[in-house]
Amino acid sequence: MTDTNAAPPAALEDGAAAETGIRIIAQFVRDFSFESPHAPDSLRAGGAAPAIDMGVEMNARGRPDGLFEVDLKLSARATRDDQPVFHVEVMYGGLFHIGGVPEADLEPVLLIECPRFLFPFARRLIADVTTEGGFPPFLIDPIDFAGVYAARKAQADGATVGNA
Repeated sequence: MTDTNAAPPAALEDGAAAETGIRIIAQFVRDFSFESPHAPDSLRAGGAAPAIDMGVEMNARGRPDGLFEVDLKLSARATRDDQPVFHVEVMYGGLFHIGGVPEADLEPVLLIECPRFLFPFARRLIADVTTEGGFPPFLIDPIDFAGVYAARKAQADGATVGNA
């Protein structure tokens, strides 16, 4: 919910409008899925810890109204002894106003900074649904979106990404 009594943004010292920066207009769940195909058998504690395969994708697109839609897709697939334990996938979106950012810097802002704003909310959804699915909460470690962006950019440019 927005505060309708908020004071108007003040001008910066150099006279530029305070519209410079990132403003989140809305956040939303675009798609959400949780599967636990072998429940309740997969809920039994014991045996080896499941192997987790994580996926991260970021996408952004401009809109005719000057705003930007940014999607953060997180997926996690847990397997134990080559059997699926659970699979969760969330596409969490945000509607952003980006102001005062040079055109050359717009892509990194959309694919690094905006997903940083969305990540805690998508992470919480995954933790909540795994708990409701009978598992311990699956808390995704913080993601280096700059590293993901750099790797994606290098792959698109045909360069090889070295191991860190």
